[in-house]
Amino acid sequence: MIDSPLPSEESGAPLGRVVATERKPNTPHEFHFWTALDSPVGIGTIVRVEGAQPVNGQIPTIYGIVVEGFSYTDLQTPIHDMLGHDGTPGGASLGATQRAEIRLYTAAVLRQLPEEPLQPVPMGRVFLADNDDVAVALRMDGYLREGANTGIPIGVYRAGGTDAPIYLDADFLIGPEAAHLNITGVSGLATKTSAIEWILSSIFTHFPSQKGSVAAVCFNVKGPDLCFLDQPGPVDEADAALYEKCGVPVKPFENVQYFAPYKSDGFSLNTLRSNDALLHNVSSLTWGLREVLQYAEVLLNKDDVDAKADALIDFIRERVVDRDFGDPMLGNKRYLVRSFADLEQWFRDVLSAMEGKNGESWRTHHVATIRKVRNRLSNISTRCAGLVTDDGAVSDLPFGSFQDRTVYVIDVASLEEDAQDLIFARVVTRLREHLEKRDLGVNHVVVFVDELNKYAPNDGPETYVRKMLLDLAERGRYLGLVLFSAQQFRSQVHRRVVGNSGTALYGRMDADELATPGYAVLSPAVKTKLATLEKGQLMVRHPHFTQPIFVRFPRPAILRGRDGAERYPQAVDIDLEAAVVRSLRTLDPTITLGWVQEAVGIREEDEIIRARNATVRERPADVRKFFLSQLRPVVAAQTVTRPAAAAVRSAPADDPYGF
Repeated sequence: MIDSPLPSEESGAPLGRVVATERKPNTPHEFHFWTALDSPVGIGTIVRVEGAQPVNGQIPTIYGIVVEGFSYTDLQTPIHDMLGHDGTPGGASLGATQRAEIRLYTAAVLRQLPEEPLQPVPMGRVFLADNDDVAVALRMDGYLREGANTGIPIGVYRAGGTDAPIYLDADFLIGPEAAHLNITGVSGLATKTSAIEWILSSIFTHFPSQKGSVAAVCFNVKGPDLCFLDQPGPVDEADAALYEKCGVPVKPFENVQYFAPYKSDGFSLNTLRSNDALLHNVSSLTWGLREVLQYAEVLLNKDDVDAKADALIDFIRERVVDRDFGDPMLGNKRYLVRSFADLEQWFRDVLSAMEGKNGESWRTHHVATIRKVRNRLSNISTRCAGLVTDDGAVSDLPFGSFQDRTVYVIDVASLEEDAQDLIFARVVTRLREHLEKRDLGVNHVVVFVDELNKYAPNDGPETYVRKMLLDLAERGRYLGLVLFSAQQFRSQVHRRVVGNSGTALYGRMDADELATPGYAVLSPAVKTKLATLEKGQLMVRHPHFTQPIFVRFPRPAILRGRDGAERYPQAVDIDLEAAVVRSLRTLDPTITLGWVQEAVGIREEDEIIRARNATVRERPADVRKFFLSQLRPVVAAQTVTRPAAAAVRSAPADDPYGF
């Protein structure tokens, strides 16, 4: 327990006094006080109350935050004021006296010292909280101790000259005590993406070394929002002062890796970060049959694919893919299915054998079920073209070798919904599997998902992605897997997802959203302030804070998405040879278009793409030699020499038959 300092004259002049009436009494969780008309008190201001009578030998100290304000005079009705001014609004000189005005505020209790016995707030003097008071009031002193500092600065609290950094407890932000963060606000004004970028920078700077390593995986689901995290952006003096106050360097993320699937052509990256100057840390994201089949439930319509189809899919996954498979009905032919092309050939042979024997079932699977599953699985590579390849080529995130303080951005903004769901389901599942085995490369991973209304709605059918988000929110903190999410309407997100978020942030809110039942605990004045917040302001709820706190955070020192798209225009569509040059130059800057054209010659497009993908995936020391080794050798044309024909014997002039 922290002993409250005894009140003294050195604590400064009081700005108000606690007041209580029969109609408005003080309680253990709420009190009222009045101030002078010029006092720097407003909604969200933290104050300190010093009691007059000791309790158990200790003078009580109460900390509160202003949640409501009133102003009134001694008028009984408005008509008295009108009569006092002779019915003239400008006739102030006609009034007999100037009426006294009172400023009355209601404050919610943040903390009482001593904490026992818990009593109503006593009468006493009210002071503006200073930096030390803010730390005690919000219980930050418990995790800002010397040698056990787990504070993560999230912004600065400002009121009446007080400029105090606000810290979140890393144990309750990253885990294991609690975890997850959710941010709500209207689009464009709440600065949700900027807040997440700032918080990640603060985490990377202040996350305690004794708690291990941390990385972030961000899904870029709209436009260029997260496409320029490694590019510096402008920061003004006011924001630079906030950076200095919070102890965070003014710079973009140093270690960022981008991943994006190809477009349907198979060689152009499907991302807005396609400018040649930015391709050095952009990698392709492509999966084959083995990676996709495990998550077939994401892409298949459960109303159409029944239990019989599920059984066949499980059989293919466990007995056919990557297995030496044979069957008497298929003759002596052996199968090693490793790609969608191999799977299609296997389906054709099975159905052909059944038709040849007029069979209706094979290994208890009906021919109609086999045809249905074939149709559903075969078109996955078409529906997710660019992400899913027919030949089984794989280019994935570096699972097992994640690096500390690194951001991994997966650009899915331009993909269809099926491909987005597949990427999210597989990436999160792999992260969880590696964290369970403790072989991911880092101890903690922050997963950032925007537009949570879409992926985890409060109503609608149960989807695979929503189930994964619920599992992440409920079990992830035990593994070191943390969900940072954002949306416009918190009321439209599944309650178990937002309910498991230990920390909640609120930017500028829409009045319709504030009218929903989830915000009933907030006072009308707090709702009004939420509806009028400026950019860079947030309301914070955290397990250590008994009441929401308003903070200001700086603009991230990162190039904004719209500015980055203008500075680094998206590359125009190019042909296959130019795409190969662009990919290989990230590994060997000396590669030229002429060399690639000479190397590929007249080879087929599929072969060139396979060679390019293998080279980018392996990142060999000798890029030229490795790329050429992936191409089938071209047999040189040989000149055919004909044997010399025997000379035709000419006929004698006197022999008409030539004998």
